[in-house]
Amino acid sequence: MNSAVLQAAAPVLADSFIELPARERVRALLDPGTFRELLGPFDRIESPWLPLQGIVCQADDGAVIARGTIDGEPAVVAALESAFQGGSIGEVSGSKLAGALELALRDCERGRIVRPVVLFETGGVRLQEANLGLAVIAEMQAAIVALRRYVPVVGVIAGMVGCFGGMSLAAALCSHLVVTKQGRLGMNGPEVIEQEAGIDELDSSDKRRIWQLIGGEQRAATGLADSLVDDDVQAVRTAVVDAFARGVPKAHRSEQVDAYLARLAAIDPQTVTPDTMRAVFGADASAQIKE
Repeated sequence: MNSAVLQAAAPVLADSFIELPARERVRALLDPGTFRELLGPFDRIESPWLPLQGIVCQADDGAVIARGTIDGEPAVVAALESAFQGGSIGEVSGSKLAGALELALRDCERGRIVRPVVLFETGGVRLQEANLGLAVIAEMQAAIVALRRYVPVVGVIAGMVGCFGGMSLAAALCSHLVVTKQGRLGMNGPEVIEQEAGIDELDSSDKRRIWQLIGGEQRAATGLADSLVDDDVQAVRTAVVDAFARGVPKAHRSEQVDAYLARLAAIDPQTVTPDTMRAVFGADASAQIKE
């Protein structure tokens, strides 16, 4: 079995995007027949640190990178495999993502526009490789900021893990963020918040409450995500194509610091609810921020 066999695998038949593994998510977004994986599992670029702690490696370190086309235009899609270490970022997986974005940036600087897409399915930095993971996330974030001067950078948060930690900052830097209701986005995960602040602050077993606070529907309603889509392969792909069609925003969220600080100042932490957050950060307020 070799990489050519991998590329020739059967086409995606499932309708659910969330149920697909990372490699098939990438394949589903690229135009049929254009998927070409870079540094795949047969290259065996594995984490050198996990075996030292008795953890079995994955041959691609849980990161899938592929070139191809989206709607006929050159594209690079990067995805994290949630089934391996919760999609966490280590030295190798993070370097693969950062390197893919940097190569796309080099092409854009030379006048050959490449559409970048990142499928965020990650709890953040891999604890076993903490400092190395943080370093490569910083490289990734720098590449996103540099890239979005030339082309929209599109992020997708579908589920089941969501997007947390330093990778939530990378997602926030994207030009357009596509989410499903099942997706979650936050700096800290519910279990971490409960552990550090206590169950009175957040009960991590209260799933309904968690999705009310950080679920995809709430993030879209408060302007922290741009497109809310059903868990459907074609719906996600259409949202990604539409995001590129809209072009680079006049102002990215990360460039509107004063506007967001003003809205945060209007929130009373003692009485904050999902509804009050929507009132402050809802569609009308978000539209003003983006103008």
